[in-house]
Amino acid sequence: MSKALNLGLLAGMALATLATASNAQIIRPAGYDANILARNDDGSTGFVDFGLGTLNFFGQNITGGWVNNNGNVTLDTPGNGPLSTFTPFNLITTGRAMLAPFFADVDTRDTSSGVTTYGNAQVGGRNAFFANWENVGYYNAQAGVTNSFQLVVIERSDRGVGDFDFCFLYDRILWETGQASGGNPQGLGGNSARAGWSNGSTNSFELNGSAINGAFLDGGPNSLAAIGNICFVVRNGNVEPPVIPMPPAAMAGVSTMLGLAGISAFRRRRA
Repeated sequence: MSKALNLGLLAGMALATLATASNAQIIRPAGYDANILARNDDGSTGFVDFGLGTLNFFGQNITGGWVNNNGNVTLDTPGNGPLSTFTPFNLITTGRAMLAPFFADVDTRDTSSGVTTYGNAQVGGRNAFFANWENVGYYNAQAGVTNSFQLVVIERSDRGVGDFDFCFLYDRILWETGQASGGNPQGLGGNSARAGWSNGSTNSFELNGSAINGAFLDGGPNSLAAIGNICFVVRNGNVEPPVIPMPPAAMAGVSTMLGLAGISAFRRRRA
């Protein structure tokens, strides 16, 4: 996907992350995976109500969205819907409102692969919606190596009407590309994964390492599993610095420490 658009740069923001000794960051409270998206390639759920009331995302009212097999959730903004695209496109210039912890060609048809799941649970005493891609393979029905990652959206009406947090959590990233996106049979190379978010118009963000071969892999220069998790604060509709760690209460029994992943920025797209 390519569009002739001017990009401006907003102020830098610190990406604070929560790390554990094992970096096993996916959390599994009761109900988090109550619903299953059947084994598929490029499929999506129907519309899913997040169960969090109405969330304010840059002035747009969000109540839910579509869990897409390819590592992202599209949000219920006007004209939006499920997304079957398997080759990751630039999130900075997209017209799709989405949260994408790992946008790449997930393929769960091999029985050795896990499946995409979603559900509702609590995080730190707050209601939350979970979308989970645990032990998932890649196209074409490959599961010799698998990835595990997660999206958590947390209702924060304690802060303000429509406020919420959302977090990307990573346990293991061993492949980056499906074979239909130029990857080799081992899931490497080609048009590799992107991670980030967009409101579909003026505001968007990509993690450092997006679309760079090898960057997100375990042991890579921008290893997602080494980061563990990244959380974003949305207040009065805006994603505000600083990015915060997953609340420690959600990591009960896990020894944690707060680290600084580095300075990054999110980009504003102007017509």
